[in-house]
Amino acid sequence: MRLSVRLAIVLTGTVLLVMPWPAYLASASDIDEVVVTGERTGPGLWWVHRSAQQLWILGTVAPLPKDITWNSRQVEGVIEGAQQVLIAKPLNVGVTHALWLLLTQRNLFMVRDGKRLHDVLAHDLYARFAVLRTKYAHSADKWERYRPILASAFLQEAAFRSIGLSSRLDLGAEVRALARKHRVRIEEISIAGVRDALEVLRALAPSAENICVEAALKTVESGLPRLSQRARAWARGDLEAIQHLPQTAEVDACLAALSTHSGVLESLMAQMHRTWLVSIEGALQHGNSLVVVNMDQLLERGGLLDELRTRGYEIEAPQ
Repeated sequence: MRLSVRLAIVLTGTVLLVMPWPAYLASASDIDEVVVTGERTGPGLWWVHRSAQQLWILGTVAPLPKDITWNSRQVEGVIEGAQQVLIAKPLNVGVTHALWLLLTQRNLFMVRDGKRLHDVLAHDLYARFAVLRTKYAHSADKWERYRPILASAFLQEAAFRSIGLSSRLDLGAEVRALARKHRVRIEEISIAGVRDALEVLRALAPSAENICVEAALKTVESGLPRLSQRARAWARGDLEAIQHLPQTAEVDACLAALSTHSGVLESLMAQMHRTWLVSIEGALQHGNSLVVVNMDQLLERGGLLDELRTRGYEIEAPQ
């Protein structure tokens, strides 16, 4: 089994635990491919520079439509002249280890004490969940044994599939392939691990969990068109459109609840931010580089781009 990490902002335009968990437990054969084409403008790159120091940043989004196509010409041109590519290190967990996690950490994934989802989820949320489950899973009891945050994540993934979206598209694999093609060194940045994910689940308060379930349900009920529009804006390099399609108030509320109720997550978010900043500044000292990082981490207030500006770097946005 393969656990791919987007431990605070996923791999998706939303947030940790609101959507991405089914992708973490996907087998390698389930990872979808991205089609590269020469017909589109392609995702834009930020140019970060100060004096002779410079690098380019590719922001990624998720989910993406399975039929998404993007032009890699600009990305490949940067890679061709780069000394290194910086990208988050994927987590690969063998089948035996994955099964061991599911057995030994069962209380983190499943509803406890023989109860079912309808016993622990707020009545109004469960009623909405049940309606959506019937629509997208065609089942009256699927995911009933999973704790609310995971059950809603599985539901969300099923809704994505129904309209051709996927949170399992591996953009990193495409960038790695281009780097190998041009014999450019790939520097994998360790952002977070399985233990971090388990600690977040362990520390998640029921009140915060319910707020995040609300965010997931709202995404399924009315947010799918926004995610599709955002993904296609990314593919054509339309940064203005992406910025006009921000995450919903419900997702913001989930983030706020997680930060308030989980010191573990807040610490992990800060750790991820620091790790990227140190890695980016290190890369600026060693020739041209391409950095691949989640779009939300770049654009959020106080995010990576804001932090780099405060440190005296000039940043030119994609045109």
